[in-house]
Amino acid sequence: MKSAFFSSVLSLISLVAAAQQIPQTENIFIITTDGFRWQEVFNGADSALINNTDFVEDTSISKQLYWNEETEARRKMLMPFFWNVIAKKGQLYGNRLYGNRSNVANFYKISYPGYNEIFTGYTDPRIIINYPKKNPNTNILEYLNNQEAYHDKVVAFSSWYVFPFILNKERNGLPVNSGYENMQTENSDTTFQLINKVQDNVVEKNHTRYDWLTFLNAKEYIEQHHPKIVFIGLGETDEYAHEAHYDKYLQHANAVDKMISDLWYYVQTNSFYKNKTTFIITTDHGRGKQTFNWSNHSLFTTGSGQTWLAMIGPGIEPLGEMKEEQQIYQKQIASTIANLLGQEFVSEHKVGKPISLPTVSSTNSTGNNLLTKVSLEK
Repeated sequence: MKSAFFSSVLSLISLVAAAQQIPQTENIFIITTDGFRWQEVFNGADSALINNTDFVEDTSISKQLYWNEETEARRKMLMPFFWNVIAKKGQLYGNRLYGNRSNVANFYKISYPGYNEIFTGYTDPRIIINYPKKNPNTNILEYLNNQEAYHDKVVAFSSWYVFPFILNKERNGLPVNSGYENMQTENSDTTFQLINKVQDNVVEKNHTRYDWLTFLNAKEYIEQHHPKIVFIGLGETDEYAHEAHYDKYLQHANAVDKMISDLWYYVQTNSFYKNKTTFIITTDHGRGKQTFNWSNHSLFTTGSGQTWLAMIGPGIEPLGEMKEEQQIYQKQIASTIANLLGQEFVSEHKVGKPISLPTVSSTNSTGNNLLTKVSLEK
């Protein structure tokens, strides 16, 4: 009897140990699209907004592009890569209709505090406004760049001009290309020269570069240099939302989905990256939940702290849309990145714990998957 008991215990320990051996990834791409609401990610176009001529120039055309009475069909129209690929091969967090909640932990619910939280794992109360001030906190990108396996293999591209300060490029020497900064070309590189020329000829430059230019710079760099850690920060979803152009907000969300799709296709058809690269996709903050305040976000605007997270690649079980009740925070992303790479993010400041990623542990008699949360902590 005792022998059978101890045999069962040993078998259980073996199963748990096997479950904790999360597949590691070799490369990580972090992609953000600024201020994009969870409502559109999980529900597609909002009927109260897409039919409102205050926010949509041509409601008929917009509805032809992005409207269907069925939620699942509607969200696929807006973000086909998310719902045809990530929903089958990865994980999506933040559908609050199921009690699956993703939030910022910082108090302010604007961009600089949001990105600081994502990359440092720390909700620094000193970072209050979107001002180009050098960030005193150590971020996951510079931490990885200081590890032998990733040294000089980390790069960042962003549309918003403040990222060299958020990532403190001056302190750590990370290659960060932001705003309308031209790429420094080598050997008369024609592609970068063409992108630089297009940027130089943009008549009205603001603080956020056109995302397609950011993406083209990033993709060309990736193809030429094969970095292992890549950050791409896109910004126009937030720009169009602040202008209260819901039609352009939707159009650009669809474009972001296309960019990510193109990049994933490249990664999965390139021998350096194929089946060795994980995408982590998210946003820096939410927006207002109501028709009258959807274009705004702040500590005073309800919904501004509500975010979402999508992941696909090695180390991420293909569980799709997460429908169990749980709470995750943006401050957990930095440690999750490190742990997926077999690292532990250590800093002079507090760092959020890594997300406990679920895995399929068994299948019950009815064929429904039973999930076990498995922490990536060592």
